[in-house]
Amino acid sequence: MPEPTMKQSEAETDSVIHTEVDITPLDLGGSTVPEGEKLLEVDDVTLRFGGVVALDGVSFDIRKGEILGLIGPNGAGKTTCFNVMTGVYQPTSGGIRFLGAALGRRKKFAITKLGIARTFQNIRLFANMTALENVMVGVDAHHSTGVISAMFRLPKHRHEENTGYRRAFDLLRFMGLEDKANELSRNLAYGDQRRLEIARALATNPSLLCLDEPAAGFNPAEKLRLMELIRSIRDQGYTVLLIEHDMRLVMGVTDRIVVLEFGRKIAEGAPAEIRDNPAVIAAYLGVDEEDAS
Repeated sequence: MPEPTMKQSEAETDSVIHTEVDITPLDLGGSTVPEGEKLLEVDDVTLRFGGVVALDGVSFDIRKGEILGLIGPNGAGKTTCFNVMTGVYQPTSGGIRFLGAALGRRKKFAITKLGIARTFQNIRLFANMTALENVMVGVDAHHSTGVISAMFRLPKHRHEENTGYRRAFDLLRFMGLEDKANELSRNLAYGDQRRLEIARALATNPSLLCLDEPAAGFNPAEKLRLMELIRSIRDQGYTVLLIEHDMRLVMGVTDRIVVLEFGRKIAEGAPAEIRDNPAVIAAYLGVDEEDAS
């Protein structure tokens, strides 16, 4: 993907760069939910670790085709909420429904196959595999052939392998990493590793892509490119859930925002509403709501 022309000034990171994207989601059944309708529902979810309440009656929904931001001060429960949604933790009470199906007690791989993919705060690539091989791991999530078919190189296996290879390379090209396809992921620059992890998540062909601090460690120019990348992903038909500390990025790319504090939801609304919400200002500044008002 050609490098976009951009100004380096941080003051101009709210501008928009238009890039041409050529990536076609695989036809794997996908979501039949109409645009704007509920894709995922978090219903009164509470999670306790002994006497510690990590999530306290959290409820919100994610609608098809939107970019939803999940924000809050450190320790608010954002990543914990991600972990409940993706099967890392089981909620103490409450539940989560995705495409109408309850996620309770489902294994992580089953949730991935259902259509939820995620990245992590700390990059989790396979260090000794190439960039292309890392993305192929994501593609394999939807392969239906087994060990016998692979051993004997049966036609269906060869077809899936060839389709997966093309899909993985298309995703690398989408991320601007096609020239790094054969490099070990451990040798890639930090920003390239971040983009590679997003490519691997997209390779599972999710209906919902969850990004956990994707801009961590990025400079202002890289954050600007990330904003346009997230918009491009949404424009290709994916729904995005974003955890991010950079408020300029969040306010500039999301359609709606949910705010957590100490495991509770304290606000929900459009970016402009959240920006002026006294409870949100108080949570981030460490003052009471009256003073924030």
